[in-house]
Amino acid sequence: MGYIEDLRAIVGHRPLIFVGAVVIILDEQKRILLQQRTFPNGVWGLPGGLMELAESVEETASREVFEETGLKVHDLNLINVYSGANHFAVAQNGDEFYVVTVAYFTNKVEGDITVDKTESIQLQYFVPDQFPAQMVGSHREILKEFIEKHYKNI
Repeated sequence: MGYIEDLRAIVGHRPLIFVGAVVIILDEQKRILLQQRTFPNGVWGLPGGLMELAESVEETASREVFEETGLKVHDLNLINVYSGANHFAVAQNGDEFYVVTVAYFTNKVEGDITVDKTESIQLQYFVPDQFPAQMVGSHREILKEFIEKHYKNI
């Protein structure tokens, strides 16, 4: 069992604070890699996930990207840290949580894309004006800020 499962065994469904990381990965054509997630119901989002004990946020970002995509990321650039009341969620099983999400971007990757079928339906690169309609709301916010502040300089 991982840290989150161990913690949930103690506190049940009560609200918790988790730290997570996501990474905007760009290819040579400046397209952005998105993940169609198995949960919740095929919604698209950025590769990433929650921190385990003793990890730095950068290690979390790298590990989660590798687990979900098979890609190794390098030269992570900070976009922003997202937190607050609008980052509250309730999981399908009733677990309540607030997430502090640290968002990065990079165009320095190595490896071949591999889909982890336990977490993803598919992985696909998109140009910014063609993102899927059904996306994780906070990830759409992150992408908007990234495009406004960083995209044209890459």
